[in-house]
Amino acid sequence: MGLDVVAEREIPAPRDRVAAFASDPANDTAWIGGIKRVKVLTEGEIGVGTRVERTASFMGRSFDYVLEVEDYEPGRRLAMRSVKAPFPMTVAYEFEDAGERTLARVRVGGNPGRVYSIAGPLMDAAVRRNLAADLKRLAGLVTS
Repeated sequence: MGLDVVAEREIPAPRDRVAAFASDPANDTAWIGGIKRVKVLTEGEIGVGTRVERTASFMGRSFDYVLEVEDYEPGRRLAMRSVKAPFPMTVAYEFEDAGERTLARVRVGGNPGRVYSIAGPLMDAAVRRNLAADLKRLAGLVTS
């Protein structure tokens, strides 16, 4: 059994603005808690094949990982999978129109292995709290 956590929030801003901000790795440290450093490893605009290296802190540990974009629909979806990480993981951001608002959704999946088998429910709860806080920060940044 692995990690699969989803969080969503309605944000009072247009979908294109929310998605553009969240999909730009240069903004990761501003809205994603725990991300300390981000470096785009490939040249050009964000798209399928783009690789992004992050340094993160989670549950008292710091680690580096590299995500590769595997699906990108500007303004709607950005899905990535780890190509170098302590464990296999996926991260997806999705954005839908909700009237004059945006429904923003983040889904994180993975298989943290032994750590997860011991602390699974606690890890799910921690990830869910972190994702909710990330979406709250995102809303504040795109509506200010």
